[in-house]
Amino acid sequence: MDVREFVRPKMNPNIPQISPGDTVKVGLKAMEGDKERLQHFQGVVIKMRKGVDGGSFMVRRVSYGIGVERTFPFQSPSVQNVEVLRHGKVRRAKLYYMRRLSAKRARLKERREKAIEQAMPQQEEEEEEQTSE
Repeated sequence: MDVREFVRPKMNPNIPQISPGDTVKVGLKAMEGDKERLQHFQGVVIKMRKGVDGGSFMVRRVSYGIGVERTFPFQSPSVQNVEVLRHGKVRRAKLYYMRRLSAKRARLKERREKAIEQAMPQQEEEEEEQTSE
């Protein structure tokens, strides 16, 4: 028997489609005493894991010169929202090499697919306005 027959993970609908290399801003529920607040963790997705339990993704950031990595389960109710800030252009599934890079070498190029798609309709509108004049 397989565990998947008994347990179906409930994916968090607040998590969009992300991939390794993306710069994301994760909003978490933080409990401090009896108060609850939203705490943000912004960094680069260096690892995605898929599995029977729903999987997880790891986000890395550098804070005061020290690398901090945090793993977030896809089905966690404490993850309030995930905002994708940039789509990085990478050729690997696991970006562990980012751990030994610093400063400018740790930057990733941006994948420009969406930027090109968004710019194309604007250019077509401008061309139509020029031809109608």
